Amino acid sequence: MSKKTLALTLKFLVSIGLIWYLLHNIDLGSAWKRILEANPVDLTAAVLVICVQILISVFRWRAVMVAIKAVLPFWQALRIYLIGLFFNQVLPSSVGGDAVRIYKGFCAGLTLKASVHSVMLERVTTVLSLLILVTGTAPFFQGHLDQTDTNWMLNFSVMMLTAGVGGTALLMFLDRIPQKFRSWNFVRALSDLASDTRRTFLSPIHAPQTLGWGVLGHIAIAGGVFFIAKSIDLNVSLLDCMVLMPPVMLVTTLPISIAGWGVRESAMIAAFALVGVQADDALVLSILFGLMSIFFAIPGGIIWLLTTDKVVAVIPEKEQA
Repeated sequence: MSKKTLALTLKFLVSIGLIWYLLHNIDLGSAWKRILEANPVDLTAAVLVICVQILISVFRWRAVMVAIKAVLPFWQALRIYLIGLFFNQVLPSSVGGDAVRIYKGFCAGLTLKASVHSVMLERVTTVLSLLILVTGTAPFFQGHLDQTDTNWMLNFSVMMLTAGVGGTALLMFLDRIPQKFRSWNFVRALSDLASDTRRTFLSPIHAPQTLGWGVLGHIAIAGGVFFIAKSIDLNVSLLDCMVLMPPVMLVTTLPISIAGWGVRESAMIAAFALVGVQADDALVLSILFGLMSIFFAIPGGIIWLLTTDKVVAVIPEKEQA
């Protein structure tokens, strides 16, 4: 068995094992009934909010492109982003769509370097903005926790934000590697990435734009989950979702399951237990959110089927006016 096949098998086993464990102790009939009886008005609101979140994500990606002097028109970036969402669902990793976005960006006219860096730095932006949101909202969440848990949560969020900023700073100085190693292609690639990282996160113009879009995107996800929770009569607030969903999304991106299934459900049960949501209710919430993710992946699949991968002329790497 090849390493690739083994890794895929393990991811299937993790997803199936976690889902079986979670479903083993709940009333499936009752859970399915709650899903079918979800309030359609609130679900529609959730759909609209997630639509806005997708648009915000495209603005975030394009903000990174502008920072590194790459050009991709908005509607073209939107099509590629939707295709990436589709492959996030069908590939055995919640970040598998990133590789597809890189390839599609190159086919659309970006240089290979610009396509790779834009997607990588957009991912960095996503994580940094997630950590900023968690750290910023954690103090307002302390009413749900005792003093010990509050201190632990605040210290952990600050530690994670510090680690995220430190990791980004490390990326910025990868071009300081000793000259004798510069002949290696991998080292030269890291040097180019360092330069683009500085352009993105040290600029007084580009850094607030990229991180601002990132924070807005996470708030939109929290808003979508809030309306899904309302649709099944869960007693949670928007602030609860803003604090609890970013860590859930961070865990879901770990490439240890199929499209995050099983991992997301476990994380949501653990997270929403902090605000008194029962495991059965949190599981229904997670399943509805997962089904909505599949729903939003469908347009990307249709676009992918209707387009070809003909490589166009490379767009000059200059800032879009």
